[in-house]
Amino acid sequence: MQRIWRMIAGRAVLLLLLLAFFAVALIGVAGIGVSVVVVESVQGSASAVNVAGSLRRLAHRAGGLALARGMGAAEQGAVRDAVAQFEAALESPVIANVLERQPSSVFASIFRGVEAGWTERIRPNLLHIPEAPADDPLATAHYRALLADVDAFAEEINTLVAVLEHEAESRIGQLRTLLGAAFVLLVFVIAAALAVLRRGVLVPLTDLRACAARIARGDFGARSRYTGPDELGRVGDAFNAMADELSVAYRELEARVQKKTADLTRSNRALELLYYVIARLYHAPASSETYSETLHDLEQTLGLKGSFICIEPKHGGPAAAIASTMGDCAERTAGSENCARCSGRAAPWSYHREGDVDVLMVPLRDAERHYGMLRLALPLGQRLAEWERDLLEAVSRHMGIALGISRQSERERLLSLQEERSIIARELHDSLAQSLSFMKIQVSLLSSALAGPKPREDAAPILGDLREGINVAYRQLRELLTSFRLRIEGDFARLLGNTVSEFAARSGLPIRLELDLAGGHLNPNQEIHVLHIVREALSNAVRHAQATDIRVALAPGPDGEIEVVVEDDGCGVGDGARVAAQHFGLTIMAERARGLGGSFEVQDRPGGGTRIVVRFMPEAAEMHPQISIAVEGK
Repeated sequence: MQRIWRMIAGRAVLLLLLLAFFAVALIGVAGIGVSVVVVESVQGSASAVNVAGSLRRLAHRAGGLALARGMGAAEQGAVRDAVAQFEAALESPVIANVLERQPSSVFASIFRGVEAGWTERIRPNLLHIPEAPADDPLATAHYRALLADVDAFAEEINTLVAVLEHEAESRIGQLRTLLGAAFVLLVFVIAAALAVLRRGVLVPLTDLRACAARIARGDFGARSRYTGPDELGRVGDAFNAMADELSVAYRELEARVQKKTADLTRSNRALELLYYVIARLYHAPASSETYSETLHDLEQTLGLKGSFICIEPKHGGPAAAIASTMGDCAERTAGSENCARCSGRAAPWSYHREGDVDVLMVPLRDAERHYGMLRLALPLGQRLAEWERDLLEAVSRHMGIALGISRQSERERLLSLQEERSIIARELHDSLAQSLSFMKIQVSLLSSALAGPKPREDAAPILGDLREGINVAYRQLRELLTSFRLRIEGDFARLLGNTVSEFAARSGLPIRLELDLAGGHLNPNQEIHVLHIVREALSNAVRHAQATDIRVALAPGPDGEIEVVVEDDGCGVGDGARVAAQHFGLTIMAERARGLGGSFEVQDRPGGGTRIVVRFMPEAAEMHPQISIAVEGK
């Protein structure tokens, strides 16, 4: 029973609509049926009225013909025909149908009276009327009585017609009443159905649409007021359940968005901190201001109560504090000057209670060495979150890398200084020292010549050689000063171009430069040697070759070697005096070529002139920081 009730309640709106539909249909069918019945009941009444009405005329006609026959003015046959016509009308099928449909009605009773009056009184009197002269008083009285009887019979017929007409009008009135009642009932049913539809369908749907609009605007607290066992009530329940789920999902999504936003904000803060830390460490990896600013940023980001950085010295001893916002190291204050016993080294990334704070010990190290310790003071009991620990680990790692780079840079600068001093000593030994040694020999020869029998004659050539040696030494000294003033500025192509431009401007000769290394890479030492070779060759060409055109070319050879060519269209190398004048320069160039691990050749240029060719293998293709060299003042 409950199941049937739930089924009915679950389809209440549909059942109400079906009920209203069936009620309207039933009213329509009932109205149509009643109309059909009434129409059937009055069908033929009009014809019956006409036929009944014709009975009065036929009765008077039969009466008139009977009187005419009694007076000799008509035949008996005419009377019989009139009687037969009356009887035919009396037995008309139209009247018979009315009698058959209403056998017990007033019309049937009157009709039977009329039929009896005709059969018993009127018809015998008409057919057996006596024939007599017009002045016969008996006949006259009989005729008058017949006429009165016919008139009375006509009145009965009138009553019959009136009853028939009244019954027809009564049926029509009943039909009108029934149709009016059906119309009123139909209007009532339709109005009730519309009211039910409005209350059960339109209002709930309007409420659901309003709730859906509120949810679409983000108001997930909207709920339908129309709930229940019927169809739209269950839709309302489903809508409220959906709104509850949407509300929960929205809150969860909002919480996730807030969490993601917080994560992104935190990541941005971490990235921003890392960016500034790396930028500061890159520009000044050993500056105490860099670490002070980094500690300030860490305290702001991690909510620290203080921080401290100490760097261990390179050759033992206590560590040096380079930045601190929490005073000196508590362990050193307690008397432990040996940083090898630092608790942070024994237990890195550990917390230690120091007064009213917890101190986190973070080591500063790169992949190879330990450089110092980062001490961070946190409120008691506070520990770093995972992202804060990751950020701190990244910052400390960059600090360690910066400290390692700083120390590596110091070592490289020391090596560079030592190498530079070695180069200077070698250059002095190979050039100026050799010239001084030569002049020292010449001075010894000059002393011997002055002590000889012909001092003037013997001393003259020695003095010439000594003068030439001094000139060479002076020139070598200037070349060395120029070389020592070389500093890192610009790239090799620019430096070579500046050198060519310098000699072209100094000599007024056209000097062409053709540089195409095709991806070959020269290390700084090779670049310096090549530059000196080119400068020496250009100096010889300008000073001794009497050239009008000079060409400098650097290009890779087919075997991968770099070929340096300096050629001119001058007088060539056949003149022994000029070769002697260039002797020291050629020797220096040859030694530099050997220093490159290559070869040095002095050739005759086709068409006249001299060609200096140096070949050496460039450095293997390897990515190195670009070091540019330029002449000071250029």
